[in-house]
Amino acid sequence: MELVYRPYYYSKVEKFLGTGVLLVLTGQRRVGKSYVMREVVQRKRQDSDSCVIYIDKEKTDFDFIQNYKDLVAYIDERREPNKHTFILIDEVQEIEGFERGLRNYYDNPDIDIIVTGSNSDTLSSDLATLLSGRYVEIFVQGLSYEEFLIFHNLEDSDDTLRRYINFGGLPGLRPIGLDDPEVVRQYLQGVYNTILVKDIVRRKKVRNVSFLENLIKYVGDNIGKPLSATNIQNYMTSNKNEVSKNLILNYLKAMSEAFLVHDVTRFNLHGKKLLENNDKYYFGDVGLRNFIVGGRRANDIEKIVENLVYQHLIRLGYKVTVGQIYATEIDFVGTKGDDTIYVQAAYLISEESTFEREFGNLQKINDNYPKYVISMTPFMDSSKYEGIIHVPLADFLKNGF
Repeated sequence: MELVYRPYYYSKVEKFLGTGVLLVLTGQRRVGKSYVMREVVQRKRQDSDSCVIYIDKEKTDFDFIQNYKDLVAYIDERREPNKHTFILIDEVQEIEGFERGLRNYYDNPDIDIIVTGSNSDTLSSDLATLLSGRYVEIFVQGLSYEEFLIFHNLEDSDDTLRRYINFGGLPGLRPIGLDDPEVVRQYLQGVYNTILVKDIVRRKKVRNVSFLENLIKYVGDNIGKPLSATNIQNYMTSNKNEVSKNLILNYLKAMSEAFLVHDVTRFNLHGKKLLENNDKYYFGDVGLRNFIVGGRRANDIEKIVENLVYQHLIRLGYKVTVGQIYATEIDFVGTKGDDTIYVQAAYLISEESTFEREFGNLQKINDNYPKYVISMTPFMDSSKYEGIIHVPLADFLKNGF
């Protein structure tokens, strides 16, 4: 299959090659970390002065590399004298004690190491112990809408945006195609099962798997709503599912560590401090979210739009929190260096009450940072309303701000 490049991520990788830091591509399984890795492999193999050693632990061909001793033996056997060595390992956390093996190579100026992983807790704790800050994480997401158009050879249209909303942005859908929803559903089910079993149940030794799956579905059905262990516990108890708050918190943490969901904290805009409860959760991929929750998109399109806006703000490099100013909530506060933006996300702004809520909430913020409302409202183009800019969803997903 022809490799489709992802230049946005490759350029990030290229900046750090030769600098002596270990690169870690993190993110949920199947979001395309391997595409980035293979692009590096393909480009570097074209250089006769490079020795490329690529290990893909998702493939059974590499099942024999079980621990760090196997890893070191495999690498040493393939290194070539007088060549710059690139060591690339996909899903490195599948190798027991991988950090001990990498210790042999990471400080060699003639070696670059790039690894991918699908569990933030394992990678950060093990690598932090090994490298004491001498590594860089590059967070990889599924396809942006612009990449989605390229991967599936589609033109931007209402129907294409509908497909992106329905099926999400996992690159693995490219060879499958989007024409048969049942085939797409089967693919998403396989991805979900892999994340559930490998990255949550097995890694965290989860015993109550049925509750875990109910919790994942509950979170998916409550995108954009503040969630706490207490209100989740009350809901589960009303459905005759008795669980402790600690178990709920542990499972939510495990879901976040596997990048299945993102935990977004709330920020008090008046007191300028983070609030410690009622976080919101968004999915790393809306296609997986839709598969898990089921039902028709028409019933929860508002949630999906909000999720897509969150994903793209992260893609644009913003650190995202939920804003709270007195009793008013701002969907997203994005910060990047010294820059701040405020964003409201909506499906349609067709009534005066909706207009007042989305634009009025932003008007309550007394500073001069940019303020945006993003929606799918027909015939409402990029316009200003008392300094607040409306951006159509498709334009935002393609061009940002």
